[in-house]
Amino acid sequence: MQKNLGQETVIAHCGRQPEKHHGAVSTPVYRASTILFPTLAELDAKDSAKLRYGRRGTPTTHSLEDAICALEEADAALIAPSGVMALSVVLMSFADQAAHFLVSDNSYGPTRKFCSQLLTRFGIETTYYDPAIGAGIESLIRPETRLIWMESPGSQTFEIQDVTAITEVARRKGVVTAIDNTWSGGYFCKPITQGVDISLQAGTKYVSGHSDIMLGTIACTSTIYERLRETYLRFGVCISPDDAFLALRGIRTLGVRMRQHEANALEVADWLENQEQVIRIMHPARANDPYHDLWKRHFTGSSGLFGFVIRETDRKALARMFDGFHLFGMGSSWGGFESLMVPSNPSVYRTATQWAPGGQTVRIHVGLEDPKDLINEIASGFGRLKN
Repeated sequence: MQKNLGQETVIAHCGRQPEKHHGAVSTPVYRASTILFPTLAELDAKDSAKLRYGRRGTPTTHSLEDAICALEEADAALIAPSGVMALSVVLMSFADQAAHFLVSDNSYGPTRKFCSQLLTRFGIETTYYDPAIGAGIESLIRPETRLIWMESPGSQTFEIQDVTAITEVARRKGVVTAIDNTWSGGYFCKPITQGVDISLQAGTKYVSGHSDIMLGTIACTSTIYERLRETYLRFGVCISPDDAFLALRGIRTLGVRMRQHEANALEVADWLENQEQVIRIMHPARANDPYHDLWKRHFTGSSGLFGFVIRETDRKALARMFDGFHLFGMGSSWGGFESLMVPSNPSVYRTATQWAPGGQTVRIHVGLEDPKDLINEIASGFGRLKN
């Protein structure tokens, strides 16, 4: 692909080679396990072949890898069947004997559980650090530290990390860095260009955009790729070509969707600020957020996911509020076209820092509906909360 193209042009054309697929605009779905070689010489040389066995990829999955590379401005990419599988591949790739990991205290629950429940069996020690540590992370690095894991913003509490400060220290110390970049969809943030070695996403969210596939993406620098790929191959990681096709379809509209998610979420957040039930909003793109200046340095926009805190209430009152919603669904995940809202308790995942916001934390994903309709529904919910 040409250099210096606008991002909208990149996502419209990345991972597409119509001339190789009989002129089809989108790469077709290739379902394959066995790949045949017409000559013995070609069979003998299969290790260097782009296509050699379905588990190692098909033209459909390779197209998605190319598209993720372009989206994340990375050197290489791997595709996993879920976000958790993607993070598992990354963590296992650096799980040397007696290794030490540094993991941000605001990280996604399954990331922490993988470290605390699985990696400890192999003698891997994890230290959880304050997301606001910045360059101070140098004091936590040991000779055996192999990986620094970031999540910015945190998917429940929305702290922004000083990624460039952390990566500068990590490079000087020879430590690999990885970041969960799901919140930006790879559209509003390019961690690889900020010095991060590995940027991964739960592609289930914004890359897909339609709440109908499971997907994980790993984008990385060329120096890290072979190590990741070796782990990926040894675990037999592969994805359905049908899911790859749907993810490629999602990427084509990523820009349009992300900008609308951003606008809708900011409108809802601005309204929430003036509601008597709301005591705090966690949305780093808003000027009064404590992480706003850091957000401006690392991001070009914001997505539909943010949080807020309502005054302390009991579970029965929460049920009255949430059970009456029609436009907001309650469920895991986010990043689809539809709006979601769930009460949450981030404190159960904290060990290095404390989460005590003085009320009930709520996570909201603002979808592509008319934000005025969403605001009216929340207002009705607040009414039920009081009665």
